[in-house]
Amino acid sequence: MAFKKVLAVLALAVAASSAGAFAPLPTVKNVATGTNNGQRHMPLVNSGVKSSTAMALSAAGGSKEVAAEEPESGGLGETLKVGTYFALWYLFNIGYNIYNKQALNALDFPWTIATIQMATGILYFVPLWLAGLRKAPKLSFDDLKTLFPIALCHTGVHVGAVIALGAGAVSFAHIVKASEPVVTCLANFVLLGQVLSPTVYATLIPIIGGVAIASMKELSFTFLALAAAMLSNVSSSLRGVLSKKTMSGKQIGENLDAQNLYAVLTAMSTVILLPLMLGFEGTGFFKAFKDVVAAGDFTNKSLSMLLALGGATYYLYNEVAFLALGKVNPVTHAVGNTIKRVVIIVASVIAFKTPMSTGSIIGSSIAIFGTLLYSLAMNAAKKKKEE
Repeated sequence: MAFKKVLAVLALAVAASSAGAFAPLPTVKNVATGTNNGQRHMPLVNSGVKSSTAMALSAAGGSKEVAAEEPESGGLGETLKVGTYFALWYLFNIGYNIYNKQALNALDFPWTIATIQMATGILYFVPLWLAGLRKAPKLSFDDLKTLFPIALCHTGVHVGAVIALGAGAVSFAHIVKASEPVVTCLANFVLLGQVLSPTVYATLIPIIGGVAIASMKELSFTFLALAAAMLSNVSSSLRGVLSKKTMSGKQIGENLDAQNLYAVLTAMSTVILLPLMLGFEGTGFFKAFKDVVAAGDFTNKSLSMLLALGGATYYLYNEVAFLALGKVNPVTHAVGNTIKRVVIIVASVIAFKTPMSTGSIIGSSIAIFGTLLYSLAMNAAKKKKEE
């Protein structure tokens, strides 16, 4: 209970920070046009191994890069602020994975739980818009049509991850998710004709090999978990490609900075998920909820709180990702995201006492190290191209 109260306090702190209460955000270019509109927005973050917020919406889909000028050092205070953002990012991410898995263990309704988690974000950003703490986006019907394919992919990213977490171990889902750069490179080549340097492609070898080793040695391996995690990877990669194809050079509405873009996609994905949830699982969730409570495993309040915390930490870890990753350079971003995945795997293994074979540990280590090499190689290639 104390931990839940701490999360509630931290959530308020994040809301205040994202509204600009701590410090003004750097001026960056417009998401769609690349022109400076004078507004202070959070830089758009792109990642080959990314959270849902760190979406591939910049020109080099799949690389870990920040679409803003590199942050300047601001002394001890700035260092502490960035450290706090990273700590909260990790904390909320760990909390989400644990709460999500606990909810899925209690209620085998991944589509319904994914919908609840997605919809919870609406309770976060709508009050910020209504209170004027964040400028509300203004979108036309044509703007929504442009964003709809991206929202479909956004939906696939989340629901695929939730199904994977429910079908297998949290650690295994994250190991498979580490192979996302492979899918990103393939999607960029097939759909955009983008050919990367041999160095970048070479970094895919340890990723593929590591995931293969980990999958063969995974004690809790299921094909559903593997397929669902890959669905999330494919959806994330396609989201980046579609974003580049449909949004590049286009003005999309007003006040659509990176955080508001994520909020809009969250709202659209909620609408998409509702009929899918009913089609796949109907209303059986409510009976199952009552049965779990009747069995004495949870009370109505504790089970409801578990579901709410899963949704809250899902949105908050993405929100904090903006605050953290927008303050650092691409290399720090790459290292931070790699460490984050390791921390989540270790935390889930401890929390759920998940056994991991020696082969699985070796394979996951190789794959995660490969994602770091990929990120660094992509950034080096981009820097060389700009020179």
